[in-house]
Amino acid sequence: MSFTAEVKDDIARVEAVCPTCDLAELSALIRVCGTLSWRGPGRYSIRIATETGAVARTLIKLSHKVFDLETELTVRRSNLHKSRNYLIVIPEQPGLEEALLRMGILRQGRGVVSGIAPGLVRRECCRRAYLRGAFMAGGFIADPRGDFHLEIAVTGEDLAGDLVRLTASLGLTARVNSRRGSFAIYLKSFDDVVAMLVALGAQREAIAVENVRVVKSVKNDVNRRVNAEIANQARSTGAAADQLALIDEAERLVGLGSLPPALREFCEMRRAYPELSLRDLGRAYDKPVSKSALYHRVLRLRETVDQASRTVGPNP
Repeated sequence: MSFTAEVKDDIARVEAVCPTCDLAELSALIRVCGTLSWRGPGRYSIRIATETGAVARTLIKLSHKVFDLETELTVRRSNLHKSRNYLIVIPEQPGLEEALLRMGILRQGRGVVSGIAPGLVRRECCRRAYLRGAFMAGGFIADPRGDFHLEIAVTGEDLAGDLVRLTASLGLTARVNSRRGSFAIYLKSFDDVVAMLVALGAQREAIAVENVRVVKSVKNDVNRRVNAEIANQARSTGAAADQLALIDEAERLVGLGSLPPALREFCEMRRAYPELSLRDLGRAYDKPVSKSALYHRVLRLRETVDQASRTVGPNP
């Protein structure tokens, strides 16, 4: 089961807080994934197609519970995708027009409502219920192990704008992206995605996303440290190679035996431990020497070689 399906399966089990919550959730389900047909005054029917069993169950349950509407269910199986497709039909029947009016899908004498009816989402619990229905009908959330992304696809710019305002009323920041005549309301901020899951009632998945972020944070921290260590090691290796070349030059120009004891000892230690950084090289001394002290010895050796080069001239 995909992560999106897990979320939808969980939020389909969330119980309504008040009677209007059921009304708001059913309205969102029909608005987002339903098709309304009209054959004359009072003659309406609705068709809803979905691949999610939780959506089909919720639509049928709420249609019966809230309005006692007759529904027809057809289950088809796709041999290509090895998945089921559910077709729910709410046929022409007495009471359907009244139900559409109460759900804010129709307005008396004015046809189909383009946005969300304000009366459905006055209370916070009803706003959460509407978002729950919208997500079940057209929502998608990426597997958090890959990315943090949640979206709800709808048709109709007014509906998309109202959904953005609905999420904003819950303290979330959503944006709208137009896609060939349809619209996607999306959240990419980690905190907003988690807050949306909590608002929908998907507590278990919100915790799972939080855990994934912790794991990602630890991995990123380890990677940063490893990369820093590799970079430091590369710099140390390069510096050691330069010091070995400098020691060879000093031996050629002046001879290591003529160097001061501290410089001569440094040359011997560097040749004995070519892989160590200056800090670790200093610890390898019988009496440990600081990195700063060794660095100054390198500078003195460089000055000695430069002076010898000027005195002897090139290629003696």
